[in-house]
Amino acid sequence: MNKILTLLGTMILSMSVFAQTEYTFTSYYNVVNNGYNFWISTPDDYAEKKSEMPVILFLHGHSLCGTDLNRVRKYGCLDAISMGRDIDALIIAPQNPGSPWNPDKLMNVLQWVQDRFEMDTDRIYVIGMSQGGYGTFDLVSKYPDKFAAAMALCGGKSRGDVCGLNTLPFWIMHGTADKAVPLSQSQVVVDAMKKCGSTKLLRFDKIPGYNHSQLAKVFYVPETYQWLLSHNRKERKLNKDIDITVTTLGKAYQDIDRSANKITVKSGHGSAPAPSISQDANKSDGGNKSAVTTNDSLAKVANEVVQEKPKTTRTDKKPTVHVVKKGDTLYAIAKKYHTTVEKLCRLNHIKETSILSLGQKIKVR
Repeated sequence: MNKILTLLGTMILSMSVFAQTEYTFTSYYNVVNNGYNFWISTPDDYAEKKSEMPVILFLHGHSLCGTDLNRVRKYGCLDAISMGRDIDALIIAPQNPGSPWNPDKLMNVLQWVQDRFEMDTDRIYVIGMSQGGYGTFDLVSKYPDKFAAAMALCGGKSRGDVCGLNTLPFWIMHGTADKAVPLSQSQVVVDAMKKCGSTKLLRFDKIPGYNHSQLAKVFYVPETYQWLLSHNRKERKLNKDIDITVTTLGKAYQDIDRSANKITVKSGHGSAPAPSISQDANKSDGGNKSAVTTNDSLAKVANEVVQEKPKTTRTDKKPTVHVVKKGDTLYAIAKKYHTTVEKLCRLNHIKETSILSLGQKIKVR
């Protein structure tokens, strides 16, 4: 009898060791009027939890913009799952074609999902990086009552009114060595929040020595999701017990195994446009260089990608100079003219920290 019990115990232990968490990644194209194309990730326990299932909205940075949704899986929440991180939540991962994130379009996507999927509407969260950090600030400041908590990585603000950010737990992180989006951009948001009143629900961490892409490690540590999911819209309290430090981030990829999760990819409603990859397709705001070779074999998908044709020379003249207006920043100007802050600085013989003046002419090409 004891031998049988021992054998059963060994079998159960073996099953638990090799057990995988299963996730389904479903793509949706052209289903939301005035919205975005997007992924939805559902964990295998969704059918059991449904109305208890929290939701995380992931906003990517500029390097993943385009019309090929597979790019949204290069770094961030979906890639973290593919690498073995368990995230027990519905994840909505829209793709921005190229312009700044639009809060109203994002809300249209969120509402579409809410109308079709059961979820815990008191536990909806937003996390974004770089351009997605800007999008997080803009979305939450306009619709603060919709979210339980938010996290913005190396971003800044486009909207003037940010007072809504003060009403929910908000964690801002920025690397001190970030040259793509200077730390000052997050500081501007924090200063504006302080002018609105109490910032008791704010956490602002400056990650020493981290550049722009290194901060993507935040997506791969369990503390990120533990912190987000610990908040509830009904009770606006800031979780101060969970820390994310340089030491934490240094272990980002050490305790996850790509074989730990099983990923199934399928198509939802809508027809997909012809995929395209821009010149920065091999780059990532996150700098995650590991190949995505999960159970669904993304390598097979990659063989089906149609490369974007070289752009032909246009006969119309593009503007070469931008006249600085109120609220302009080097990052905003760079986005508008599809260039980089580094190039603007080089063209105009200025530094990233230079203060722009109204009416100043900035060469953009």
